[in-house]
Amino acid sequence: MTDAPFSDPNLTTSPQIKGRAFFFCGIGGSGMLPLACILRARGAIVAGSDRSRDQGRTPEKFAWLETQGITLFPQDGTGITSADQVLVASAAIEDTVPEVARANELGCLRASRAELLSALFNAAPTSIAIGGTSGKSTVTGMTGWIMDRAGTDPTIMNGAVMKNFVAPDVPFASARAGRGGVFVSEVDESDGSIELYRPGVSVLLNVTLDHKSMDELRGLFGDFLAAGGVAAINADDPEALALLPHAQRALTFGIDQERAQIGIVPGSIGDGPVRQAATVIDRHDGGEYPLVLNVPGRHNLSNALAAIAGAVAAGVPVGDAVAALHSFAGLARRFDIVGTSPSGVTVIDDFGHNPDKVRATLRTLRAHPGRVIAFFQPHGFGPLKQMGRELAQVFAEELAPDDRVILCDPVYFGGTTDKSVGSAELAAWIEGAGGHAEHIPSREECGTRIKQMAQAGDRVAIMGARDDTLSEFARRVLASLD
Repeated sequence: MTDAPFSDPNLTTSPQIKGRAFFFCGIGGSGMLPLACILRARGAIVAGSDRSRDQGRTPEKFAWLETQGITLFPQDGTGITSADQVLVASAAIEDTVPEVARANELGCLRASRAELLSALFNAAPTSIAIGGTSGKSTVTGMTGWIMDRAGTDPTIMNGAVMKNFVAPDVPFASARAGRGGVFVSEVDESDGSIELYRPGVSVLLNVTLDHKSMDELRGLFGDFLAAGGVAAINADDPEALALLPHAQRALTFGIDQERAQIGIVPGSIGDGPVRQAATVIDRHDGGEYPLVLNVPGRHNLSNALAAIAGAVAAGVPVGDAVAALHSFAGLARRFDIVGTSPSGVTVIDDFGHNPDKVRATLRTLRAHPGRVIAFFQPHGFGPLKQMGRELAQVFAEELAPDDRVILCDPVYFGGTTDKSVGSAELAAWIEGAGGHAEHIPSREECGTRIKQMAQAGDRVAIMGARDDTLSEFARRVLASLD
C-alpha cells in the first residue's frame, strides 16, 4: 500500500473525483464524516467503517450516513475489496487494523484525512483556512455562513454541526458541498497537518497551549501565515500578533487592540446570557456597523471579528459580513443550551476540553448570576498528562467558591496508552489550586451526583471532546432534573 504524502492530481477537481472509490477507516469521526460527505456529494463512491458503530454508539449518525449513499461495513476488513480503492485513515492507525492489513495486501493508495482535504482545498479558486488552538469550528461556521449569505455557494469543512445548515434530511451538517469556487475549512495544528494547506486567506485566532509545546505551535502557525496570500490575525492575542511578520499581507482584528483594522467601538458592547450586541468599526474608512450575535461570550465576539476579517480578505464588504452574522445560529456542542428544567436548572452542552476553551466557557457562565456545576470528561489520558495542571489552574481561577467541578474518567475507546495521569490526579490538582472538585469514575454516577446537588438557578455545563455521546448524556442529565 502506498502511504507517501498524498498528491494525486486526479483528486483535486470534481470531474476526476466522480466515480472514484474511497474507504474511510473511522468514518464517524468529527474530521472524517464531513470530508466523506463532501466527496460523496461530488460523485465519489464512498464506503467506511467505524469502531464506535460496531460498539453500538450513536447509531442514528451511522444510519444517516447510509441514507447519503455511503456504504458501511464492520471494522473487519471486508469493505476493502479492490486495489482501486483509496484508504482514508489516520497515520497513527496500526498496520494490524483489518482495513489497513487488507489494503496493504491489495496495494491500495492510502491518504490521511488532512492529505485528502488539503488536495481539495488547495485546488479551490478561493480558499479560506481557519487556524488557531481555540475557536476554529465556530469561526469556520461563521465564515461559511457569511460566504453563503454573500451568494458564493461555498464548500465548508467543519468539525462540528453547523445549525444554520441543519435540515430534517441533514441532521449532521458538519459539512456543506457547494458548487461555487469558495472553500472554507478549519485546519489542524495538533497533528502538524496545517503545513499541508496553501490558503488564499489564512485566519489566525490564537496560539495557546494544547497538544503541542508553544515553540512548536509558533513554528507551525508562523509557517501557516507565510503560506497564505492574505492573513487575518487576532491583534488581541500577543502570541498571534507576534507572528504578523510571517504574513505576506495582513489584516488585523481585535476587541481591545486600538490599532486593529477590524474592531469594536469602545463602550458599544451589550452582553446577555444567550446573545450580545456591539458596533463593529472598519478603521480603514471609519465605517461603523451594528452587530447582533445569538451566541454569548466575549470569545464569540472575537470569533465574529475573525470571521468578518476572513470574509473581508476574501472580498466581502464589511457591512455585508456583519449583517450576515445576525442570523448565525451557532454550532452544536459550542455553549449549546440543552434546556432548563422545571426546577430552574439550565444544562449546557459544550466542547471545552483544553485550557483556553474551558476558560472561555467558564467566563461566559460566570459573567451572569447562578452557581456553576462543571462536569468535565477529559478527552484522553495523553492530553490530560500534557495539559492537566493548566486545566486545573483554569478551573480553580475561573470558578467561584460555591461552584463545583465533577470529573469522570477520561474517554477511552481502546488501544495502548499511558494511563499514569487520570481524573483523580486532575481533581487533586484543582483542589490544590483552591478549587472544589470530585472525581467519580463512572459518567452515569456523575449524572446521579449532579441531580443530587443541582438547585434552582444553577447552570450545569457538560464539557469534553472526542465523544459524541456527551450530547446524549447532557440530555439525560436534563431529563433527570425534570
